[in-house]
Amino acid sequence: MRSEKHFEAKVCPLGDTALLVALSETLNSDANERARRLAREVRTRGLGWVTDVVPALVTVAIHFAAPTAAEAVERRAALERLVREMAELPRSEGAEPGTRTVEIPVCYEAPFAPDLDDVARRTGLAPADVVRLHAATPHRVLMIGFAPGHPYLGGLDPRLALPRRANPRVRVEPGSVAIANAQTSIYSFATPGGWNLIGRTPLTLFDPARERASLLAPGDTVAFVPIPRAAFEELAAQPVSG
Repeated sequence: MRSEKHFEAKVCPLGDTALLVALSETLNSDANERARRLAREVRTRGLGWVTDVVPALVTVAIHFAAPTAAEAVERRAALERLVREMAELPRSEGAEPGTRTVEIPVCYEAPFAPDLDDVARRTGLAPADVVRLHAATPHRVLMIGFAPGHPYLGGLDPRLALPRRANPRVRVEPGSVAIANAQTSIYSFATPGGWNLIGRTPLTLFDPARERASLLAPGDTVAFVPIPRAAFEELAAQPVSG
């Protein structure tokens, strides 16, 4: 993700009772951090009529309740003033409040890595080097989306940057670790998908029965830890912790 020096926040209606705040025209680390910070600041204001705040890669959707059309106009205007003020705040230093470093064990072996050899061929690397580079650097959770608990992560080594597959799969198994462009994702459910599959984690990414349903949250740091297939099967057999 490249850095962008300045971008004036764009605010537009999202239906009758929501706003969409765009903080950049392109994906970059500064705008992503500002989206998370803006969402955090709006939540801390404790506005009882704000019903949901949803940060994405470089945007934030803010949903609110309004009993009348006139009140919807007033609250939309108040939110727009608030978010423009917050969007101009200087970048914060240090760790983001509430974020964590989470280790994700990944088996990069067959049958969990059907695209590993192809990724190696297309990047000119050995499969072992693809694994080494993927696990060598910390990854940052940019957003949760596509499916509940499904993270998009920045921090992929540029040598591993590849486009999505030309032919998406109709089913990708949950826990599959995949790369495309400059990001990594982890499939939280069995869904169609077109990213390059290089491994799988035995961890459950989303479980509504847990106190914290999503294993990861925007702003978290992820450390991928290679494990052999035997360790994968042992971890997969363990009950999901609450």
